[in-house]
Amino acid sequence: MTDVQKPLIEAVGLSAGYGSMAVVHGLDLTVHPGEIVVLLGPNGAGKTTTVLTLSGELKPLGGAVHWRGDPRTVPLYRRARRGLGLVTEERSVFMQMTTRDNLMVGGGDVNRALAIFPELEQRLRVKAGNLSGGEQQMLSLARALAREPKLLLVDELSLGLAPLIVNRLLSAVREAAASTGVGVLLVEQHVRKALDVADRVYIMRRGRIESSGTVSEVAARTADIEASYLSVVSN
Repeated sequence: MTDVQKPLIEAVGLSAGYGSMAVVHGLDLTVHPGEIVVLLGPNGAGKTTTVLTLSGELKPLGGAVHWRGDPRTVPLYRRARRGLGLVTEERSVFMQMTTRDNLMVGGGDVNRALAIFPELEQRLRVKAGNLSGGEQQMLSLARALAREPKLLLVDELSLGLAPLIVNRLLSAVREAAASTGVGVLLVEQHVRKALDVADRVYIMRRGRIESSGTVSEVAARTADIEASYLSVVSN
């Protein structure tokens, strides 16, 4: 990443929520090509709402989202055509379809997906519903990365998965950012693992950005950040 590059996505004074109720307030955030930005905070802080609004799934209640320099409000499918990928915590695979068919539906190159996760090659004929949770998340991530997106939004990639699988998924994200220049916004519950692959960090609480900085700038606060996940914050 270089300072002269324009952000892939930029939130400016963003307010977002459901109906007329805002749960995210005055948010400023950027993601540049080739960098991994981690969004941390306790449950209910507004992280998922932020991701859904940046993706176009939710319309902003105030402020603006600039996607590749375009300030207009456009839905997810149009942003996807311009290079936005979204991986949600639900492991959005088609359970009755095989692994191969899931990859083909994603519109990416199957061989490219298998290069990212060779573990899936022996599972190509297996229905996604019969894959393990880790394999399903590999499939979701492989499908998104195989389309070579410009920006990838990832919400709780590691939810409910074993540490070794989490390491595998996050290393694939880091490799993609380094090799293809994809920018990544990552919401992640494993603070230390997230900081291992991140370039910059935003810390969110009660719908607002509490602090931000490079990984080295926030590294000394890792224990405090982890402790924040024990807080109960209502949206």
